[in-house]
Amino acid sequence: MADAQSIKAFRFAVVAIDAVCFCIIDGQLNVLLGKVNVKPFYKDRWGLIGGIVLPEEDADQAVERHLHDKAGLEGVYKEQLYTFSTIKRDPRNRVISVAYLCLTPEPLGDRAGAVETEWRPVRSISDLAYDHDEILKAAVERLQSRIGYTNIAQYLLPKEFTLTDLQKTYEIILDRTLDKRNFRKKVSDAQLVRATQKKVRAGASRPALLYRFVSKQPAVIEIL
Repeated sequence: MADAQSIKAFRFAVVAIDAVCFCIIDGQLNVLLGKVNVKPFYKDRWGLIGGIVLPEEDADQAVERHLHDKAGLEGVYKEQLYTFSTIKRDPRNRVISVAYLCLTPEPLGDRAGAVETEWRPVRSISDLAYDHDEILKAAVERLQSRIGYTNIAQYLLPKEFTLTDLQKTYEIILDRTLDKRNFRKKVSDAQLVRATQKKVRAGASRPALLYRFVSKQPAVIEIL
C-alpha cells in the first residue's frame, strides 16, 4: 500500500461517461448529439452526450443522469462499450471515458434537456468533438456484431411490430439486404419472437400480423 507522501505525488485522472445513443428514424440509423462549446478547443461543435462521473455515483448512474439532464431521455437500454483512455483525448485535463452503447425506439425524451441536441444519421456524421468519431465508430461496430447473436434489436423497436419491421431493423443496422425467406426461417428457428392476435394494415397491402419478442431481457440467441 502506498504511503500518504507518495499519494500526494499522484496525478489523478478524471472519469467521465459518453453515451452513444442510437434510434432508427426514417429508415436510417441515427445517433443523439449535443452541442459542445468548450472554448478555445471546441466552439459550437457537436459531440456525444456525456460528462463527469460524480464521487457519489457509479458509471451506470452517471450515464442515466447525463441522458436525462442533458437530453430529456430516460429508460433507454444501455451497456458498457469500451474504456477510452488516450492521454490527450481531452485537451483540458486527463480524462478517461467509459463509453456506453444505448438504444431507444423513440427519438425524443419527455422534456427538453439542458443542452441543444439533435438526432443525426450516422452516415452524415464526421468531425465530432474530442475522440467521439472513434467512439461512434466502435459503437456502430459493436451494434452490428451484437445484433447477429442477441435479441438486442428489440430495444430499437416498439413492443409490437411486423416481421417486415424486424427485418428492416436488421438491414438498417447491418447496411445490407437480407433474404426474406431465409431471415424469417432463422427468426422462427431461434424462437426470437411470438405472434400476437393483432394485425395492422400498411397501405393497400393485406393486414400483417404483429409480433413481440419472446424475452424482454437481453439474451444470446443466434440469428445471423
